[in-house]
Amino acid sequence: MRALAVTPIHLPPEEVRRRQARYDRLAPPGLSVELRDVGPAAPASLDDEASIRASEREVAAALAAAGDGWDAAFPDCVLDPAVPEGPASDQGVPVYGLLKLSSMHLSVKNVRFGAVVRNEAIGAELGRRLKTYGLDACVAGIAVLELPFDAVADAGAWNAALGEAADALAAAGATAVINGCSAVDVEEDRSAARVVDPTALALRLMTIGGSA
Repeated sequence: MRALAVTPIHLPPEEVRRRQARYDRLAPPGLSVELRDVGPAAPASLDDEASIRASEREVAAALAAAGDGWDAAFPDCVLDPAVPEGPASDQGVPVYGLLKLSSMHLSVKNVRFGAVVRNEAIGAELGRRLKTYGLDACVAGIAVLELPFDAVADAGAWNAALGEAADALAAAGATAVINGCSAVDVEEDRSAARVVDPTALALRLMTIGGSA
């Protein structure tokens, strides 16, 4: 199974390589992921509503121009930009969402979950997406880490903030916490709630779906 991933923001080559290496590590047997940068028309980070909407437009264009030879495509982002909110069309390459797959998997397991995100704008969009997916009743809360964009590539800084936030979400009733960034390596879970890497989980679910 060959899957195309498209970054939600325009990234320097070294960050694209880092993220590609992460996909190479996480992809289960039978799945090959190729990550492509969305292009220079996209924002350089997601910091407000305008940049999130611009990201969505550029990701949609990139996915539409993906071409043949793919079994699946998805945005490299837990905000699921350009992912169909309802059932996907049978025409063309199936487009998956990292958040959609991971959150719905937790919901069918009757898991009450929370999420952590880098900033307020991302938190608002992630909350909107979960509401659109009909998962309000499953969500214990969304914690904002208030981290700069550079923390995405700094696993130590991210995980230090994540641990405290996950414990707070556990106190609010979450038994699992979705790590709200597709490109962060989650360290061994030491919090009161299980931390879920949505990218790793979604890739496993894509493989199951692709062979069904």
